[in-house]
Amino acid sequence: MQEHSKTTGDMNAHSPTPLTKLLGLFALEHIATDHYVGQSLDLGFRNLFGGHILGQALVAAGNTCDARRAHSLHAYFIRGGNPHAPIDYTVDRIRDGNSFSVRRVTASQAGQAILILSSSFQVDEPGFEHQFAMPDVPPPESLKATMTNDLAIDIRPVDPVDRYQPTKKDPVQHIWFRANGVVPNNPALQKCLLAYASDFSLLSTCLRPHGLTYYQPNMVTASLDHAMWFYRDFQIDDWLLYACDSPTTSHARGLNRGNIFSRDGKLVASVTQEGLVRQLVGERQPAG
Repeated sequence: MQEHSKTTGDMNAHSPTPLTKLLGLFALEHIATDHYVGQSLDLGFRNLFGGHILGQALVAAGNTCDARRAHSLHAYFIRGGNPHAPIDYTVDRIRDGNSFSVRRVTASQAGQAILILSSSFQVDEPGFEHQFAMPDVPPPESLKATMTNDLAIDIRPVDPVDRYQPTKKDPVQHIWFRANGVVPNNPALQKCLLAYASDFSLLSTCLRPHGLTYYQPNMVTASLDHAMWFYRDFQIDDWLLYACDSPTTSHARGLNRGNIFSRDGKLVASVTQEGLVRQLVGERQPAG
């Protein structure tokens, strides 16, 4: 990851697109052994986008694991991040075994933890193979992007809802997405970008059966925790399908799951996330 960071910096100098800016932000500054600093990015949300912290934390963990590949991560969002302040990442090397390495990363701002991430890395080895089939959905070229071109990720939902006047739908959605430009063929970087992108739109799945979205002014939503498993190699600058469902909501929390498929039908990753989904009555109040 650190060698790639130099190439990313050169790319940013010549093509300051949203994607190359994001790639530059994934080039963390090495402060001391197992201590890195990353810069924030304001996407217009109330807090720093959770996927941004996930992606950078996975970069920090991967910088300490040599050639082993990330196969899973589990993260808790503790506080809302400040999108205008840098983030400190401290890595604890929990274990290095014959096949697996485990890392714990604490992301903090102003001395307060905003995320704790545990991740596991594995040597590459063969094994049994099976997977769910990819859902049959319209191709991405037939769909419209719902987010602006200011994002590094092109997002195209198959069955979108109106942001401010949504209708009730089943707690299922399918979303095509890809990076808004060319990404270097670096498997570690690809996974960090996928972690970043996996936080877009997933939480909205549990709101669909209630006819709500997180754009409505009386809704307070936030990612509480996020787990992810990586299975097969992919290219994030080619189309990926996010097949999402929500088994339940209860006690102002919603559970959301997603399988991510490459365009040729390979299951490349799975995601599970619980989010705060609080509808306010009267004056708006902060989450947490």
